[in-house]
Amino acid sequence: MQPVRFGSPWIMAIGLVLLLLAFVSAGKSRQRSPANCPTIKLKRQWGGKPSLGLHYQVRPIRYVVIHHTVTGECSGLLKCAEILQNMQAYHQNELDFNDISYNFLIGNDGIVYEGTGWGLRGAHTYGYNAIGTGIAFIGNFVDKLPSDAALQAAKDLLACGVQQGELSEDYALIAGSQVISTQSPGLTLYNEIQEWPHWLSNP
Repeated sequence: MQPVRFGSPWIMAIGLVLLLLAFVSAGKSRQRSPANCPTIKLKRQWGGKPSLGLHYQVRPIRYVVIHHTVTGECSGLLKCAEILQNMQAYHQNELDFNDISYNFLIGNDGIVYEGTGWGLRGAHTYGYNAIGTGIAFIGNFVDKLPSDAALQAAKDLLACGVQQGELSEDYALIAGSQVISTQSPGLTLYNEIQEWPHWLSNP
């Protein structure tokens, strides 16, 4: 049996295979890079109280339900925190919910606020709480749109959710008004989200 020499075709073939594997590995690493996730203020950062009961969801989540809060709009932590604290108190004390009803809420400056967060059931849409993530824009959007920053933050949050395995890659996007008796998320915003990817016209 002849010894393998440095210039042997076998060595060259092995080198090419290793080079190819390196390129494939680099490509996979790029694919796994984090999505452009928006800034998310955690519940403890906006002064939220602990949930009165935790109900976990099976992930990835199949539905995303868009709402608006029908409150004043807000930009900045202090103003948004005041609205969120009042909302959580109303939901827990008056409506007897375990927590603020939405999974995430978005201020007009594009900052996302954690409600119940990923993987925990909210109380935003009857019939979809266990299988859906509720995202609410802070404000009233019957006759106008949220800011561009808020709309972009929502899109980034959705992409981030898919990237992190929280949302199904083929999740369905719907408005609260499609499945329950409500005007949420407001007619103008309702028309806007119909142009987004994953929109489901007949849930």
